[in-house]
Amino acid sequence: MLYTSTRGQTEMICSAHAIAQGLADDGGLFMPQEFAHLSMTEICAMRKLPYGERAITVLSRFLTDFTEEELTECITKAYSKEKFSGFPVPLRQVKDNADVLELWHGPTAAFKDMALQILPLLLTRAVKKTGEQMKLVILVATSGDTGKAALAGFADIPGTEVIVFYPEEGVSDIQKRQMITQQGNNVHVVAVKGNFDDAQTGVKTLFGDKALTKELKEHNCAFSSANSINWGRLVPQIVYYFSAYADAVNAGRIKAGDLVNFSVPTGNFGDILAGFFAKIMGLPVNKFICASNSNKVLTDFINTGTYDKRREFYRTISPSMDILVSSNLERLLYVETEDNATQVAQWMNQLKETGVYSVGKNLQSKILQDFFGTWVDEFETKETIGNVYRDEKYLMDPHTAVAWRAMEKYRLLTSDETYCIVLSTASPFKFSTAVLEAIRPNEDFSGLGTFAELKKLEEISGLKIPLQMAALEKLPVLHEDVVEKTELESTVKKILGI
Repeated sequence: MLYTSTRGQTEMICSAHAIAQGLADDGGLFMPQEFAHLSMTEICAMRKLPYGERAITVLSRFLTDFTEEELTECITKAYSKEKFSGFPVPLRQVKDNADVLELWHGPTAAFKDMALQILPLLLTRAVKKTGEQMKLVILVATSGDTGKAALAGFADIPGTEVIVFYPEEGVSDIQKRQMITQQGNNVHVVAVKGNFDDAQTGVKTLFGDKALTKELKEHNCAFSSANSINWGRLVPQIVYYFSAYADAVNAGRIKAGDLVNFSVPTGNFGDILAGFFAKIMGLPVNKFICASNSNKVLTDFINTGTYDKRREFYRTISPSMDILVSSNLERLLYVETEDNATQVAQWMNQLKETGVYSVGKNLQSKILQDFFGTWVDEFETKETIGNVYRDEKYLMDPHTAVAWRAMEKYRLLTSDETYCIVLSTASPFKFSTAVLEAIRPNEDFSGLGTFAELKKLEEISGLKIPLQMAALEKLPVLHEDVVEKTELESTVKKILGI
Protein backbone atom coordinates (compact mmCIF):
# COMPACT_ATOMS: atom_id res chain seq x y z
CA MET A 1 0.00 0.00 0.00
CA LEU A 2 1.44 3.34 -1.07
CA TYR A 3 0.58 6.79 0.30
CA THR A 4 0.32 10.20 -1.31
CA SER A 5 -0.18 13.75 -0.04
CA THR A 6 -3.55 15.46 -0.11
CA ARG A 7 -1.78 18.38 -1.80
CA GLY A 8 -0.12 16.29 -4.51
CA GLN A 9 3.42 17.65 -4.42
CA THR A 10 5.26 14.63 -3.01
CA GLU A 11 6.22 11.21 -4.27
CA MET A 12 4.38 8.03 -3.30
CA ILE A 13 5.78 6.48 -0.13
CA CYS A 14 5.14 3.33 1.94
CA SER A 15 3.25 3.32 5.23
CA ALA A 16 6.44 3.20 7.33
CA HIS A 17 7.68 6.42 5.75
CA ALA A 18 4.24 8.04 6.12
CA ILE A 19 4.10 7.19 9.84
CA ALA A 20 7.69 8.23 10.53
CA GLN A 21 7.33 11.52 8.70
CA GLY A 22 3.88 12.44 10.05
CA LEU A 23 3.19 15.41 7.77
CA ALA A 24 3.97 15.50 4.04
CA ASP A 25 6.71 17.84 2.81
CA ASP A 26 4.16 19.94 0.92
CA GLY A 27 2.14 20.52 4.10
CA GLY A 28 -0.52 17.99 3.14
CA LEU A 29 -1.69 14.86 4.93
CA PHE A 30 -0.85 11.35 3.82
CA MET A 31 -3.60 9.24 2.30
CA PRO A 32 -3.61 5.63 1.09
CA GLN A 33 -3.60 5.20 -2.67
CA GLU A 34 -6.72 3.06 -2.31
CA PHE A 35 -9.00 1.64 0.38
CA ALA A 36 -9.25 -2.08 0.98
CA HIS A 37 -12.74 -3.60 1.12
CA LEU A 38 -14.08 -5.84 3.87
CA SER A 39 -17.04 -8.05 2.97
CA MET A 40 -19.96 -8.54 5.32
CA THR A 41 -18.68 -12.07 5.89
CA GLU A 42 -15.32 -10.66 7.05
CA ILE A 43 -17.03 -8.05 9.22
CA CYS A 44 -19.27 -10.66 10.84
CA ALA A 45 -16.26 -12.90 11.43
CA MET A 46 -15.02 -10.24 13.86
CA ARG A 47 -17.90 -11.13 16.17
CA LYS A 48 -15.95 -14.08 17.54
CA LEU A 49 -12.58 -12.32 17.71
CA PRO A 50 -10.93 -10.46 20.60
CA TYR A 51 -10.21 -6.80 19.95
CA GLY A 52 -6.58 -7.41 19.07
CA GLU A 53 -7.47 -9.75 16.22
CA ARG A 54 -10.11 -7.32 14.98
CA ALA A 55 -7.36 -4.69 14.86
CA ILE A 56 -5.09 -6.98 12.84
CA THR A 57 -7.89 -7.53 10.32
CA VAL A 58 -8.06 -3.79 9.63
CA LEU A 59 -4.47 -2.62 10.13
CA SER A 60 -2.98 -5.33 7.95
CA ARG A 61 -4.93 -3.88 5.00
CA PHE A 62 -3.16 -0.53 5.33
CA LEU A 63 0.24 -1.20 6.91
CA THR A 64 1.41 -3.65 4.29
CA ASP A 65 5.12 -3.17 4.90
CA PHE A 66 4.68 -4.40 8.48
CA THR A 67 4.65 -8.17 8.91
CA GLU A 68 1.74 -9.87 10.64
CA GLU A 69 4.12 -10.79 13.46
CA GLU A 70 5.11 -7.12 13.89
CA LEU A 71 1.50 -5.96 13.90
CA THR A 72 0.53 -8.69 16.35
CA GLU A 73 3.33 -7.67 18.71
CA CYS A 74 2.37 -3.99 18.54
CA ILE A 75 -1.33 -4.67 19.04
CA THR A 76 -0.78 -7.11 21.89
CA LYS A 77 1.36 -4.60 23.80
CA ALA A 78 -0.91 -1.64 23.03
CA TYR A 79 -4.19 -3.21 24.17
CA SER A 80 -2.92 -5.38 27.02
CA LYS A 81 -4.92 -6.03 30.18
CA GLU A 82 -2.39 -3.93 32.08
CA LYS A 83 -3.34 -0.89 29.99
CA PHE A 84 -7.05 -1.49 29.39
CA SER A 85 -9.49 -2.71 32.02
CA GLY A 86 -11.49 -5.47 30.36
CA PHE A 87 -12.56 -5.21 26.71
CA PRO A 88 -10.97 -2.02 25.33
CA VAL A 89 -14.11 -0.57 23.68
CA PRO A 90 -17.31 -1.86 25.32
CA LEU A 91 -20.67 -1.12 23.70
CA ARG A 92 -23.16 -0.04 26.38
CA GLN A 93 -26.92 -0.26 25.81
CA VAL A 94 -28.57 2.96 26.93
CA LYS A 95 -31.91 3.09 25.07
CA ASP A 96 -33.87 0.78 22.82
CA ASN A 97 -32.27 2.08 19.63
CA ALA A 98 -29.18 3.90 20.88
CA ASP A 99 -25.97 2.60 22.42
CA VAL A 100 -22.78 4.25 23.63
CA LEU A 101 -19.34 3.07 22.52
CA GLU A 102 -17.00 3.74 25.44
CA LEU A 103 -13.55 4.57 24.14
CA TRP A 104 -11.97 5.70 27.40
CA HIS A 105 -10.91 2.58 29.29
CA GLY A 106 -7.19 3.07 28.62
CA PRO A 107 -4.38 4.64 30.69
CA THR A 108 -5.48 8.28 30.29
CA ALA A 109 -9.26 7.75 30.34
CA ALA A 110 -9.76 9.23 26.86
CA PHE A 111 -10.34 7.84 23.37
CA LYS A 112 -6.91 9.03 22.25
CA ASP A 113 -5.45 5.97 24.02
CA MET A 114 -6.91 3.74 21.31
CA ALA A 115 -4.42 5.21 18.85
CA LEU A 116 -1.66 6.61 21.04
CA GLN A 117 -0.91 3.35 22.82
CA ILE A 118 -0.06 1.73 19.49
CA LEU A 119 1.44 4.69 17.58
CA PRO A 120 4.78 4.72 19.46
CA LEU A 121 5.19 1.01 18.75
CA LEU A 122 4.40 1.48 15.07
CA LEU A 123 6.58 4.56 14.87
CA THR A 124 9.70 2.99 16.35
CA ARG A 125 9.40 0.07 13.95
CA ALA A 126 8.72 2.43 11.05
CA VAL A 127 11.92 4.32 11.81
CA LYS A 128 13.93 1.09 11.70
CA LYS A 129 12.32 0.12 8.40
CA THR A 130 13.19 3.45 6.81
CA GLY A 131 16.77 3.28 8.05
CA GLU A 132 16.39 6.62 9.82
CA GLN A 133 19.10 7.22 12.43
CA MET A 134 17.94 10.61 13.70
CA LYS A 135 16.22 11.30 17.00
CA LEU A 136 12.49 11.78 16.39
CA VAL A 137 11.01 14.90 17.94
CA ILE A 138 7.31 14.19 18.50
CA LEU A 139 5.67 17.58 18.27
CA VAL A 140 2.11 17.77 19.61
CA ALA A 141 -0.57 20.44 19.89
CA THR A 142 -3.40 19.35 22.17
CA SER A 143 -6.85 20.53 23.11
CA GLY A 144 -6.68 18.30 26.17
CA ASP A 145 -6.56 14.55 25.66
CA THR A 146 -4.02 14.01 22.88
CA GLY A 147 -1.28 15.60 24.97
CA LYS A 148 -1.51 13.23 27.91
CA ALA A 149 -2.05 10.20 25.69
CA ALA A 150 1.03 11.09 23.62
CA LEU A 151 3.11 11.71 26.73
CA ALA A 152 2.06 8.39 28.24
CA GLY A 153 2.66 6.52 24.99
CA PHE A 154 6.09 7.96 24.21
CA ALA A 155 7.54 8.43 27.71
CA ASP A 156 11.09 7.03 27.80
CA ILE A 157 10.79 5.49 24.32
CA PRO A 158 14.41 5.38 23.05
CA GLY A 159 15.27 7.70 20.19
CA THR A 160 12.36 10.08 20.79
CA GLU A 161 11.76 13.45 22.39
CA VAL A 162 8.16 14.51 23.08
CA ILE A 163 7.10 18.16 23.19
CA VAL A 164 3.45 18.95 23.95
CA PHE A 165 1.93 22.43 23.63
CA TYR A 166 -1.48 23.05 25.21
CA PRO A 167 -3.65 26.20 25.61
CA GLU A 168 -3.00 27.61 29.07
CA GLU A 169 -6.67 28.15 29.93
CA GLY A 170 -8.23 25.76 27.41
CA VAL A 171 -8.18 22.36 29.13
CA SER A 172 -9.92 20.92 32.18
CA ASP A 173 -8.14 20.83 35.55
CA ILE A 174 -7.74 17.07 35.32
CA GLN A 175 -6.43 17.21 31.75
CA LYS A 176 -3.87 19.81 32.79
CA ARG A 177 -2.88 17.86 35.90
CA GLN A 178 -2.40 14.70 33.84
CA MET A 179 0.06 16.50 31.58
CA ILE A 180 2.07 18.59 34.03
CA THR A 181 2.73 15.61 36.29
CA GLN A 182 3.94 13.35 33.48
CA GLN A 183 7.21 11.60 34.24
CA GLY A 184 9.83 10.65 31.66
CA ASN A 185 13.31 11.77 30.68
CA ASN A 186 12.16 12.65 27.16
CA VAL A 187 8.87 14.48 27.83
CA HIS A 188 8.26 18.24 27.82
CA VAL A 189 4.95 20.02 28.47
CA VAL A 190 4.49 23.71 27.66
CA ALA A 191 1.43 25.93 28.12
CA VAL A 192 0.68 28.44 25.35
CA LYS A 193 -0.94 31.82 25.98
CA GLY A 194 -3.78 31.41 23.51
CA ASN A 195 -6.28 28.80 22.34
CA PHE A 196 -5.83 25.40 20.71
CA ASP A 197 -5.81 26.82 17.21
CA ASP A 198 -2.87 29.04 18.19
CA ALA A 199 -0.97 25.98 19.37
CA GLN A 200 -1.95 23.85 16.38
CA THR A 201 -1.14 26.57 13.83
CA GLY A 202 2.21 27.12 15.51
CA VAL A 203 3.07 23.43 15.41
CA LYS A 204 2.07 23.06 11.76
CA THR A 205 4.21 26.11 10.94
CA LEU A 206 7.19 24.44 12.57
CA PHE A 207 6.60 21.30 10.50
CA GLY A 208 6.59 23.37 7.31
CA ASP A 209 9.67 25.47 8.17
CA LYS A 210 12.36 24.17 5.79
CA ALA A 211 15.12 26.19 7.46
CA LEU A 212 14.22 24.72 10.84
CA THR A 213 14.06 21.24 9.34
CA LYS A 214 17.59 21.72 7.99
CA GLU A 215 18.81 22.99 11.35
CA LEU A 216 17.27 20.00 13.13
CA LYS A 217 18.92 17.64 10.68
CA GLU A 218 22.29 19.20 11.44
CA HIS A 219 21.69 18.24 15.06
CA ASN A 220 20.56 14.71 14.12
CA CYS A 221 16.87 15.41 14.85
CA ALA A 222 13.70 15.23 12.76
CA PHE A 223 10.08 16.17 13.50
CA SER A 224 7.26 13.66 13.62
CA SER A 225 3.69 13.96 14.83
CA ALA A 226 1.37 12.22 17.28
CA ASN A 227 -1.62 14.33 16.28
CA SER A 228 -4.27 12.81 14.03
CA ILE A 229 -2.53 14.40 11.05
CA ASN A 230 -0.26 11.31 11.35
CA TRP A 231 -1.73 8.36 9.46
CA GLY A 232 -0.40 6.00 12.13
CA ARG A 233 -2.57 7.82 14.64
CA LEU A 234 -5.71 7.82 12.47
CA VAL A 235 -5.75 4.27 11.11
CA PRO A 236 -6.15 2.50 14.52
CA GLN A 237 -9.34 4.48 15.03
CA ILE A 238 -10.97 2.79 12.05
CA VAL A 239 -10.87 -0.47 13.99
CA TYR A 240 -13.37 0.40 16.68
CA TYR A 241 -16.09 1.26 14.19
CA PHE A 242 -15.96 -2.27 12.83
CA SER A 243 -15.68 -3.61 16.38
CA ALA A 244 -18.78 -1.70 17.49
CA TYR A 245 -20.78 -3.00 14.54
CA ALA A 246 -19.72 -6.60 15.26
CA ASP A 247 -20.70 -6.22 18.91
CA ALA A 248 -24.06 -4.69 17.96
CA VAL A 249 -24.79 -7.75 15.82
CA ASN A 250 -23.58 -10.01 18.63
CA ALA A 251 -25.93 -8.31 21.09
CA GLY A 252 -28.90 -8.62 18.75
CA ARG A 253 -29.19 -4.84 18.44
CA ILE A 254 -29.05 -5.14 14.64
CA LYS A 255 -28.85 -7.87 12.03
CA ALA A 256 -25.80 -8.35 9.84
CA GLY A 257 -26.02 -5.94 6.93
CA ASP A 258 -28.33 -3.45 8.67
CA LEU A 259 -27.45 0.21 8.30
CA VAL A 260 -26.45 2.11 11.44
CA ASN A 261 -25.83 5.75 12.36
CA PHE A 262 -22.87 7.06 14.34
CA SER A 263 -22.93 10.29 16.33
CA VAL A 264 -19.45 11.62 17.01
CA PRO A 265 -18.30 14.59 19.14
CA THR A 266 -16.07 16.34 16.65
CA GLY A 267 -13.27 18.90 16.81
CA ASN A 268 -10.29 18.12 14.60
CA PHE A 269 -12.40 15.75 12.43
CA GLY A 270 -10.11 12.73 12.91
CA ASP A 271 -12.44 10.47 14.90
CA ILE A 272 -15.45 10.87 12.62
CA LEU A 273 -13.23 10.62 9.54
CA ALA A 274 -12.02 7.19 10.70
CA GLY A 275 -15.67 6.11 10.66
CA PHE A 276 -16.12 7.48 7.16
CA PHE A 277 -13.10 5.46 6.04
CA ALA A 278 -14.70 2.38 7.61
CA LYS A 279 -17.77 3.05 5.47
CA ILE A 280 -15.62 3.29 2.35
CA MET A 281 -14.22 -0.11 3.32
CA GLY A 282 -17.70 -1.66 3.47
CA LEU A 283 -19.19 -0.89 6.90
CA PRO A 284 -22.98 -0.38 6.48
CA VAL A 285 -23.41 3.21 7.68
CA ASN A 286 -26.39 5.40 6.89
CA LYS A 287 -25.28 8.71 8.40
CA PHE A 288 -22.48 10.23 10.44
CA ILE A 289 -23.79 12.87 12.82
CA CYS A 290 -21.05 15.46 13.18
CA ALA A 291 -21.64 16.94 16.64
CA SER A 292 -20.07 20.31 17.46
CA ASN A 293 -20.19 22.51 20.55
CA SER A 294 -20.49 26.31 20.38
CA ASN A 295 -17.40 26.37 18.16
CA LYS A 296 -19.63 25.23 15.31
CA VAL A 297 -17.36 25.80 12.31
CA LEU A 298 -17.94 22.23 11.09
CA THR A 299 -21.71 22.46 11.44
CA ASP A 300 -21.71 25.61 9.35
CA PHE A 301 -19.41 24.05 6.77
CA ILE A 302 -21.55 20.95 6.31
CA ASN A 303 -24.72 23.02 6.04
CA THR A 304 -23.39 25.81 3.78
CA GLY A 305 -20.31 24.50 1.97
CA THR A 306 -18.25 27.41 3.32
CA TYR A 307 -15.51 26.91 5.90
CA ASP A 308 -14.94 30.16 7.78
CA LYS A 309 -12.66 30.26 10.81
CA ARG A 310 -13.09 34.04 11.18
CA ARG A 311 -15.38 33.88 14.18
CA GLU A 312 -15.41 34.20 17.94
CA PHE A 313 -13.68 31.40 19.82
CA TYR A 314 -15.56 29.95 22.80
CA ARG A 315 -14.08 28.16 25.80
CA THR A 316 -16.60 25.47 26.69
CA ILE A 317 -17.16 22.59 29.09
CA SER A 318 -16.26 20.26 26.20
CA PRO A 319 -12.74 21.70 25.64
CA SER A 320 -11.39 18.94 23.41
CA MET A 321 -13.79 20.24 20.77
CA ASP A 322 -12.82 23.91 21.14
CA ILE A 323 -11.27 24.04 17.68
CA LEU A 324 -11.79 26.34 14.70
CA VAL A 325 -9.33 24.73 12.26
CA SER A 326 -10.20 21.05 11.76
CA SER A 327 -7.07 19.61 10.17
CA ASN A 328 -8.47 16.25 9.07
CA LEU A 329 -11.24 17.83 7.01
CA GLU A 330 -8.55 18.14 4.34
CA ARG A 331 -8.57 14.36 3.98
CA LEU A 332 -12.33 14.29 3.48
CA LEU A 333 -12.08 16.94 0.77
CA TYR A 334 -9.40 14.89 -0.96
CA VAL A 335 -11.68 11.83 -1.04
CA GLU A 336 -14.81 13.73 -2.04
CA THR A 337 -13.05 15.54 -4.91
CA GLU A 338 -11.78 12.15 -6.13
CA ASP A 339 -8.15 12.87 -5.24
CA ASN A 340 -8.07 16.40 -6.69
CA ALA A 341 -4.96 17.47 -4.79
CA THR A 342 -4.62 20.72 -6.73
CA GLN A 343 -8.07 21.86 -5.65
CA VAL A 344 -7.49 20.79 -2.04
CA ALA A 345 -4.21 22.70 -1.93
CA GLN A 346 -5.96 25.81 -3.22
CA TRP A 347 -8.61 25.62 -0.49
CA MET A 348 -5.98 25.10 2.22
CA ASN A 349 -4.02 28.09 0.95
CA GLN A 350 -7.19 30.18 0.96
CA LEU A 351 -7.87 29.13 4.55
CA LYS A 352 -4.34 30.10 5.56
CA GLU A 353 -4.35 33.43 3.74
CA THR A 354 -7.95 34.61 4.15
CA GLY A 355 -9.48 32.35 6.83
CA VAL A 356 -12.25 31.10 4.55
CA TYR A 357 -12.97 28.90 1.54
CA SER A 358 -16.07 27.54 -0.21
CA VAL A 359 -16.37 24.15 -1.90
CA GLY A 360 -19.52 24.82 -3.94
CA LYS A 361 -23.01 23.32 -3.86
CA ASN A 362 -22.15 20.12 -5.76
CA LEU A 363 -19.46 19.03 -3.31
CA GLN A 364 -21.52 20.17 -0.34
CA SER A 365 -24.41 17.99 -1.54
CA LYS A 366 -22.04 15.06 -1.82
CA ILE A 367 -20.84 15.56 1.75
CA LEU A 368 -24.44 15.81 2.99
CA GLN A 369 -25.11 12.30 1.68
CA ASP A 370 -22.89 10.94 4.46
CA PHE A 371 -22.79 13.67 7.11
CA PHE A 372 -25.32 15.58 9.16
CA GLY A 373 -23.96 18.60 11.02
CA THR A 374 -25.45 20.13 14.14
CA TRP A 375 -24.25 21.85 17.29
CA VAL A 376 -25.07 21.87 20.99
CA ASP A 377 -24.67 24.79 23.41
CA GLU A 378 -23.55 24.73 27.05
CA PHE A 379 -27.05 24.65 28.53
CA GLU A 380 -28.08 21.76 26.29
CA THR A 381 -24.89 19.86 27.12
CA LYS A 382 -25.51 19.99 30.86
CA GLU A 383 -29.21 19.31 30.40
CA THR A 384 -28.37 16.20 28.41
CA ILE A 385 -25.96 14.88 31.05
CA GLY A 386 -28.67 15.35 33.67
CA ASN A 387 -31.49 13.90 31.57
CA VAL A 388 -29.63 10.76 30.52
CA TYR A 389 -28.36 10.19 34.07
CA ARG A 390 -31.86 10.58 35.51
CA ASP A 391 -33.80 8.71 32.83
CA GLU A 392 -31.37 6.04 31.69
CA LYS A 393 -29.05 5.74 34.73
CA TYR A 394 -26.06 6.41 32.48
CA LEU A 395 -23.39 9.00 33.30
CA MET A 396 -21.58 10.71 30.43
CA ASP A 397 -18.98 13.43 30.03
CA PRO A 398 -19.74 16.73 28.22
CA HIS A 399 -18.28 15.61 24.87
CA THR A 400 -20.42 12.49 24.86
CA ALA A 401 -23.41 14.60 25.85
CA VAL A 402 -22.87 16.84 22.83
CA ALA A 403 -22.98 13.78 20.58
CA TRP A 404 -26.05 12.39 22.36
CA ARG A 405 -28.02 15.63 22.02
CA ALA A 406 -26.89 15.91 18.39
CA MET A 407 -28.40 12.47 17.78
CA GLU A 408 -31.66 13.64 19.35
CA LYS A 409 -31.70 16.75 17.14
CA TYR A 410 -31.02 14.66 14.05
CA ARG A 411 -33.90 12.33 14.85
CA LEU A 412 -36.25 15.22 15.54
CA LEU A 413 -35.41 16.95 12.25
CA THR A 414 -35.30 13.87 10.01
CA SER A 415 -37.61 11.34 11.73
CA ASP A 416 -34.83 8.80 11.11
CA GLU A 417 -34.90 6.33 14.01
CA THR A 418 -32.07 4.14 12.66
CA TYR A 419 -30.14 2.41 15.43
CA CYS A 420 -27.39 4.80 16.49
CA ILE A 421 -24.04 4.35 18.21
CA VAL A 422 -22.86 7.41 20.11
CA LEU A 423 -19.12 7.62 20.58
CA SER A 424 -18.09 8.38 24.16
CA THR A 425 -14.65 9.94 24.11
CA ALA A 426 -13.78 10.54 27.78
CA SER A 427 -14.57 9.39 31.29
CA PRO A 428 -17.05 11.66 33.09
CA PHE A 429 -14.48 11.98 35.86
CA LYS A 430 -12.21 13.98 33.55
CA PHE A 431 -14.82 16.76 33.63
CA SER A 432 -16.18 16.36 37.14
CA THR A 433 -17.07 20.04 37.63
CA ALA A 434 -19.44 20.17 34.68
CA VAL A 435 -20.85 16.70 35.35
CA LEU A 436 -21.62 17.47 39.00
CA GLU A 437 -23.33 20.72 38.05
CA ALA A 438 -25.37 18.82 35.46
CA ILE A 439 -26.63 15.97 37.64
CA ARG A 440 -27.13 18.10 40.78
CA PRO A 441 -28.01 21.55 39.39
CA ASN A 442 -29.43 22.80 42.69
CA GLU A 443 -26.32 22.08 44.75
CA ASP A 444 -23.27 24.31 45.16
CA PHE A 445 -19.98 22.50 44.53
CA SER A 446 -17.84 25.64 44.30
CA GLY A 447 -14.75 25.61 46.43
CA LEU A 448 -14.46 21.83 46.57
CA GLY A 449 -11.30 21.60 44.51
CA THR A 450 -10.50 19.11 41.76
CA PHE A 451 -9.92 15.99 43.82
CA ALA A 452 -12.76 16.63 46.24
CA GLU A 453 -14.99 16.91 43.16
CA LEU A 454 -13.81 13.53 41.94
CA LYS A 455 -14.67 11.97 45.28
CA LYS A 456 -18.07 13.68 45.36
CA LEU A 457 -18.88 12.42 41.86
CA GLU A 458 -17.84 8.91 42.92
CA GLU A 459 -20.08 9.15 45.97
CA ILE A 460 -23.12 10.39 44.06
CA SER A 461 -22.82 8.15 40.99
CA GLY A 462 -21.60 4.96 42.61
CA LEU A 463 -18.92 4.72 39.92
CA LYS A 464 -15.25 4.35 40.73
CA ILE A 465 -12.71 7.09 40.05
CA PRO A 466 -10.25 5.73 37.47
CA LEU A 467 -7.13 4.72 39.39
CA GLN A 468 -4.83 6.82 37.24
CA MET A 469 -6.86 9.94 38.08
CA ALA A 470 -7.02 9.25 41.79
CA ALA A 471 -3.23 8.94 41.82
CA LEU A 472 -2.76 12.44 40.36
CA GLU A 473 -3.44 14.11 43.71
CA LYS A 474 -0.12 12.96 45.14
CA LEU A 475 2.02 13.41 42.03
CA PRO A 476 4.41 16.40 41.91
CA VAL A 477 4.09 19.08 39.23
CA LEU A 478 7.03 18.64 36.86
CA HIS A 479 6.22 21.02 33.99
CA GLU A 480 5.44 24.70 34.57
CA ASP A 481 6.64 26.50 31.42
CA VAL A 482 4.29 29.05 29.82
CA VAL A 483 5.13 30.76 26.51
CA GLU A 484 3.63 33.20 24.05
CA LYS A 485 2.18 31.73 20.85
CA THR A 486 5.06 33.37 18.96
CA GLU A 487 7.67 31.51 21.01
CA LEU A 488 7.10 27.90 19.94
CA GLU A 489 10.18 27.71 17.71
CA SER A 490 12.53 29.18 20.30
CA THR A 491 11.03 26.86 22.92
CA VAL A 492 11.65 23.79 20.77
CA LYS A 493 15.23 24.86 20.11
CA LYS A 494 15.85 25.43 23.80
CA ILE A 495 14.50 22.00 24.69
CA LEU A 496 16.62 20.33 22.04
CA GLY A 497 19.69 22.38 22.85
CA ILE A 498 20.13 23.89 19.38
